[in-house]
Amino acid sequence: MSTKSNKTPDSRQTPESSTDRNTFTRPDGGKDGKKKRGLQSMFHDPRAGILLSLMLIAVGLIVSVRECSTPMPSNGYEYVRGRGDTINVAIDYSPMSLYRFGDSLAGFNYEMMKDMAAMYGDNVKFYPIASVNEALDELKAGKYDVVISDLPVTASRRESFRFTEPVYLDKQVLISRDTTVKSRLDLGGKEIWSLEGSPAAERLHNLAREIGDTIIMRHDSIRSAEQLFMLTAMGKIPFAVINSAKAIHLAKDYPDVDVTTPVSFTQFQSWVVNKDNPALADTLDSQIRRFKQTPQYKDLIDRYLLQTAEKDDEL
Repeated sequence: MSTKSNKTPDSRQTPESSTDRNTFTRPDGGKDGKKKRGLQSMFHDPRAGILLSLMLIAVGLIVSVRECSTPMPSNGYEYVRGRGDTINVAIDYSPMSLYRFGDSLAGFNYEMMKDMAAMYGDNVKFYPIASVNEALDELKAGKYDVVISDLPVTASRRESFRFTEPVYLDKQVLISRDTTVKSRLDLGGKEIWSLEGSPAAERLHNLAREIGDTIIMRHDSIRSAEQLFMLTAMGKIPFAVINSAKAIHLAKDYPDVDVTTPVSFTQFQSWVVNKDNPALADTLDSQIRRFKQTPQYKDLIDRYLLQTAEKDDEL
């Protein structure tokens, strides 16, 4: 007597059940229709591997084109600024740095820094200062990022501060109302005032040895170079030594004051940065070099330093 088997057919013997076993159910209960081993088999199937490689290359090309078509900043900054991306600049109140012209502000250094900030997208805040020495101390303390003044680059200052790329060239000249003084050789026995800490003091000391005579040197730690010029122009002091560029601008209103006698050789004028912040100095160096190639820089040179340059050529 034969009996029928109630066994369910082995699912491995039917292709339909094989297909069912290789599907996976979505969270909503439906079937995706893709094989469970689809992703795994892609890495073993040579054709699938080639397809995956082509897909990755295509994605890479799309990203590259998108990056190339998007304008990227060209500033090349190495310095990440704090305080809301603002550069805090202490600036000396003087004709070459900052002064009031009518209802606006002017000055070679002020205008150059302002033009650079506009060109490179920087935020700059200026702090007019009365004492350069105090500003340098506050630079070390971190209150300022940059100090701008008539500070020629000297070996002694390099030991304490980092100087930027030279902004312009200048030299020290004698401020005088004495028509008998025609050259440096006539300074023997004369009383000459200079700013304390300026390179003029050292230069006058060396000059006294060169001419073989005594020069009475007075060093002022309170007044500015502009004030020394005014005191000389009014006859309050006999002679002073300040920067040539500043002297020439001030002398326009004082025809009786002579500023043609050089005391030093041409010197570099730079901005001062904290020595512990070389990245900021490197960034400013790069910006200054680029800015020197622009029409804006040429205009500043023409307006502020052209007369100085012409006199340098005559010496």
